[in-house]
Amino acid sequence: MATGFKSVLVIADIEGSSGCWDKTASSFMTEAWCRACVEMTRDVNMIVTALFDAGVRDVSVHDFHRTGYNLLRERIDFRARVVSGYRRGPVPGIGDPGGADAVMFVGMHAASGSDGFLPHTLTSRIARIEVNGGLLAEVELFAASVAPWGVRPLLFSGCPLACAQAQAAIEGIHVYPINKAQGPGRFDVDAWRGGLAEAAVRALGNLATRPHMPRGPFTALVTMRDGEDRARRLAGRWDFAHEGSNILIEAPDIHQLYMALIRLSYLTPFTERVLPVALVFHRLAGRFGLAMVRRQLRKTRGRGLRPQRAPMAGSGHLRPPHRPE
Repeated sequence: MATGFKSVLVIADIEGSSGCWDKTASSFMTEAWCRACVEMTRDVNMIVTALFDAGVRDVSVHDFHRTGYNLLRERIDFRARVVSGYRRGPVPGIGDPGGADAVMFVGMHAASGSDGFLPHTLTSRIARIEVNGGLLAEVELFAASVAPWGVRPLLFSGCPLACAQAQAAIEGIHVYPINKAQGPGRFDVDAWRGGLAEAAVRALGNLATRPHMPRGPFTALVTMRDGEDRARRLAGRWDFAHEGSNILIEAPDIHQLYMALIRLSYLTPFTERVLPVALVFHRLAGRFGLAMVRRQLRKTRGRGLRPQRAPMAGSGHLRPPHRPE
């Protein structure tokens, strides 16, 4: 398949992946999380291999769940660049977008304050974020963060409500939902995963979207789950206005809004000053968690955790996963 998009950025989360069916599976260092990491890796590998086979020259995968260490690099097509952990800039979390001309969001979730599967925006400590009167989903922030580099959002995958929110926010984006309501026992993971890979390839022909650059100014009303005391402390920390459990943020553009929400969700003035050092410790924790996943794989000898082999393009046969040099 010929495509005008030759460099694709894939942002991967775990809640909307095929292995996460409850909150425990999204929680760091649980046995269910170990299984979810393997399935998330399988989902990403199917997309990556399909994109390369469709003619994409460069695929960069960014792990965007919790520590940013959930993907097993050795189980993903060696042609891809897999980035674990978060980078400071120029794009928050991503760092350098690396010349990407398109972005795909896989394994995503719905916005804080909605009824989707494990909904949250940036952190579950936030109960709700309304921006200019509407709920804010992470896909809007992530897509806008790479827009100055001309990166177009092509595809979004998550629960049906998350997909609907993405479509409402980003005109023309393709979606591929995962139905979490039926439970894992009735879920045909092979059929869904194959469909996800096909959707990714079809999305390469999606010329309807443009870089997502919503116009400001923005007024964000952030409701903290832990109540008024928490809101007052956070608002005082960053000099935001607040009333009850709500924090008010005014921002002239989406990038300043995103940075304000990052500070509110993850940082203190001290950790922001020492962020390079803090990120080192954050990465060490992530690597420790992935080491646990690999130990589980060895202990079970792949039983129940065995990574799926990637199908060859155009055939029903299987080949072993690509391994790094």
